[in-house]
Amino acid sequence: MSYLWYKNWPDYAKKNIDYPKIPLQRLLEETAKNYPEANYVIFHGVYKNFKEVNEMADKFATALIDMGVKKGDKVAIYLPNVPHYPVVFFGSLKAGAINITCNPLYTDKELAFQLTDSGAKTIVVLDHPNFYPTVLKTLEEVQIDNVVICKIGDFLPPLKAKLGSFLGKIPKSNVPHKKDHHYFSDLMKKYNPKHHEIDFDVENDPALILYTGGTTGTPKGAMLTHKNFVSNVYQLAEILYPKSGPGEAVYLGALPFFHSYGLTTCLLSAAHTAASIVFIPDPRGGNPPFTDILDSIQEYKPTLFHAVPTLYGALLGHPKIANYDLSSIKACVSGAAPLPLQVMENFEKITGANLVEGWGLTETSPVATTNPMKEGKKPGSIGIPLPDTIVKVVDIDSGADLPQGETGELAIKGPQVMKGYWNKPEETANVMTSDGFFKTGDIGHVDEDGFFFITDRKKDMIIVGGHKVYPRDVEEVLFKHPAVANAAVVGIPDEHSGERPKGFIVLKPNENVTEEQIIEFCRNSLTNYKVPVSIEIRNELPMTAVGKVLRRKLKE
Repeated sequence: MSYLWYKNWPDYAKKNIDYPKIPLQRLLEETAKNYPEANYVIFHGVYKNFKEVNEMADKFATALIDMGVKKGDKVAIYLPNVPHYPVVFFGSLKAGAINITCNPLYTDKELAFQLTDSGAKTIVVLDHPNFYPTVLKTLEEVQIDNVVICKIGDFLPPLKAKLGSFLGKIPKSNVPHKKDHHYFSDLMKKYNPKHHEIDFDVENDPALILYTGGTTGTPKGAMLTHKNFVSNVYQLAEILYPKSGPGEAVYLGALPFFHSYGLTTCLLSAAHTAASIVFIPDPRGGNPPFTDILDSIQEYKPTLFHAVPTLYGALLGHPKIANYDLSSIKACVSGAAPLPLQVMENFEKITGANLVEGWGLTETSPVATTNPMKEGKKPGSIGIPLPDTIVKVVDIDSGADLPQGETGELAIKGPQVMKGYWNKPEETANVMTSDGFFKTGDIGHVDEDGFFFITDRKKDMIIVGGHKVYPRDVEEVLFKHPAVANAAVVGIPDEHSGERPKGFIVLKPNENVTEEQIIEFCRNSLTNYKVPVSIEIRNELPMTAVGKVLRRKLKE
């Protein structure tokens, strides 16, 4: 069957792929076998190759099995982007477990919900003033059988680790460790690398239960299978990344690996393509904030950079950006939130790289569409569907297919679409159609060239006297104001029209502007009912860990 986007399909990419029926950990194992000396981990001057990481993952799997972990058990990973992450993630899979990736910024209540809902009985945590005490508090409510403590010093030379600890440069918990908790470093010394033969049903066995819904309400666990992730990694390798040989590409690992965006596009894709990752535990690190990222680019020369619009914007606003050479970056991708055109253009100017926008959701492992990387991108668009992926526009109310050009809800069908929500059959039925399409809740349209555009989230749409107002339309105008660094728009109650838009903005450093000036600026570009009725200037906007504005928090 021929689809509208095929007429602009990049000539270097296949439309259909023969996906291997393998468990997800095989990506690491095959690369370790074929390119054992290629570096996978780069962290504060320390390098670990694929052979070393795979052997450590084998040790970790053996340790978990010795602790009583069986096939289908859940292992919670409560870590930032530290070198332990691929060892723990792949090691848990090798033991037959299902990973539960947790936001390390969660409170004990949020963590307790996730552990209880998933049924996790093992948790891996970083020795840190915030993370380990949070786990201890969570254990007062939740029964956990195994706790594994990781230390930053595990991946540093002994002298550097001791000196860093002595000087207080390496974070560690300020509360005593429980005697029955295990140290990651002890497990690496105690166990030998051993391969465990476990029978996987790759189409149905979840590799990960990833919680979503934080921007709208109670989190739901998306069950993402081995097939989902393997398919998405192969799709990305086919259509997105510039082709390079083993060991040539270097990813900047600034996106959190507990989220599907950072996990798939960086951690897993690098394992598949024998690429290196520069691990960034805290993207905001440094003085001023985000300096650590710039220092890492200068030192390690990454070639591929996945980020969210707020991170690109933050780097552009860094007061010392002109002092850094960012020319090693050849390809950049933005996702998780709309990319303002001004941000895209400015970042391309300072790097010389191509910055394209893609789109996806947790439920799609996560990538569903992207602009072609080599040529033919369309600014403002989320691009075209990945190989073997169908995206269509349906009526918001009836679900009927809509023709090209009309605005409706986007629905996705492809090998990367989740199995369903964990223990929530009704929620699953609400978003999955009988013919296998996942209804995303995103509003958009497809143009005559087959490129898709996101207008907004269905739940964020504002109805002003019967007129539909999409927050992104208003936000794009706000971003064009020279004083505005960040912006968000929500609907607020209005006794005459039902709702009216309200804008929230963050100003650039040393900028000063009034609410009236911003509103007048909007009047020059927007029809009257779209103009914000008020503007609130804030120091920052509430964000998820991957840079999505929490409009729900603003409305509250």
